[in-house]
Amino acid sequence: MPIPEFVVALRSKIGHDPLPLPGVIAVVLDDRDRVLLVRRSDTHEWALTTGCLEPGEQPAAGAVREVREETGVDVTVERLLAVEALDLSVAPNGDQIHWLTVGVRCRVAAGEPRVSDDESVEVAWFDPDAVPPLPPHQARCLAIALDPAAEPWFARAAPGGR
Repeated sequence: MPIPEFVVALRSKIGHDPLPLPGVIAVVLDDRDRVLLVRRSDTHEWALTTGCLEPGEQPAAGAVREVREETGVDVTVERLLAVEALDLSVAPNGDQIHWLTVGVRCRVAAGEPRVSDDESVEVAWFDPDAVPPLPPHQARCLAIALDPAAEPWFARAAPGGR
């Protein structure tokens, strides 16, 4: 998908400077608890479905939208997994981003996974023990999603600040 219009408008003012953006991470499970992953077109690495939330969009609605856009699958959001501020990242075009991510567990409601946009080159189901390496924040979301007793994760504030 192209860069959201609101980000394009902001970037026209601030250039590549750091921009805080809200994002969502969707851990999509099927009825056998297999995990749906996408192989990203930019890095060719496997990942959970992720994306930028639109202004005013609720994280659950954003997760449903992103999963449908990237995989063609309709999902139901079941629960919160994690809320996390990520380290500064730099996009291939030089844009600097401070992501605040909300991870949610989703269950497939309908559809067969397929590549349905230009953000990925492959979509596949994985047994949990066969999931390729994921970035630490995504691996944490997956572990919480697979543990029915796990509580949502968030970083505790250090004394005096961050």
